[in-house]
Amino acid sequence: MARKKKTEEYSKEFVLGLYRTTVRIRAFEEHAAECFTKGMLAGNIHLSIGQEAAEAGAFACIEPQDFFTSTHRGHGHVIARGGDPKRAMAELFGKKTGYCKGKGGSMHIADMAKMNHLGANGIVGAGQAISAGSALASKIMGDNSVTVGCFGDGSTNEGSFHESLNMAAAWKLPMVWFIENNCYGVSTEIHRVTNTPDLATRAAAYNVEYAVVDGTDALAVYEAMKVAMEHARSGKGPYVVEAKVYRYQGHYCGDPAVYRPSEYMEYALKHDGIDKLANRLREMGVTDEELEEIKAAATAEMDAAVKFADESPYPDPSEVTDDMYTADNERCVAR
Repeated sequence: MARKKKTEEYSKEFVLGLYRTTVRIRAFEEHAAECFTKGMLAGNIHLSIGQEAAEAGAFACIEPQDFFTSTHRGHGHVIARGGDPKRAMAELFGKKTGYCKGKGGSMHIADMAKMNHLGANGIVGAGQAISAGSALASKIMGDNSVTVGCFGDGSTNEGSFHESLNMAAAWKLPMVWFIENNCYGVSTEIHRVTNTPDLATRAAAYNVEYAVVDGTDALAVYEAMKVAMEHARSGKGPYVVEAKVYRYQGHYCGDPAVYRPSEYMEYALKHDGIDKLANRLREMGVTDEELEEIKAAATAEMDAAVKFADESPYPDPSEVTDDMYTADNERCVAR
């Protein structure tokens, strides 16, 4: 387990940065949810409301040269990595100004140009092998990059989890796997289909280091991921971090989640990650007015993102087969 620093060891500016990220993720997701209920989006969406603190803390450790893979619940990763909310929202709308020119949608945002984002993926566990492949490329090329693979609890039961982690361990690949464990794979409670209280402990089978951390504490996640990234970057091989989080909505936007006990959300709301950061900032002298200004700025930013997406053009039907495959990404070259 990674050591958690005391609050006073962090600068106010750093904690404010984490708070801004969490608030921006939630604002993006809430705007996306509203647009979905109004029938403005193309396809379904899966939201990470409730998981913002884990994503902000984890991505604060990722350096510009690092790569990452994402999942069907990946909007928060894009925002935490510094992505453009306008382009992300436009992709949800299926518009030409989106990250994938409107052809990928919510579950397939990717951007190698500025984010080193190897892609979100609608197939459970599919990003695990991709992240291992990227880490192998980094080892061969010696580019001092770490690949962070993000995925949920359900995908740890996929064969790709064990196969990829085994190879990453055998080859000591610079890879960190970040599990956001919200305890539900669609409607299945994770402990009904696993026999360990924590999922990261599975890494021990491959002699891989791991940490289990409270995902509602952004600073605790940051500390755990900092250790993991340094471990992987120094040539010691992969590292697995499991963040215990809470998914406020159902599996998809509109899922009433009646399969969850009431205690789940009662506990989650009492331990909201954004509220925890706000309380830490109050202890550091930040006023409620300052916190509200940050929320207002995030709301205005996402209002602008929705306007941009709504007013953007759809891709022309003649371009339907354009950009389907690419060969100009050196990380895709067979070696």
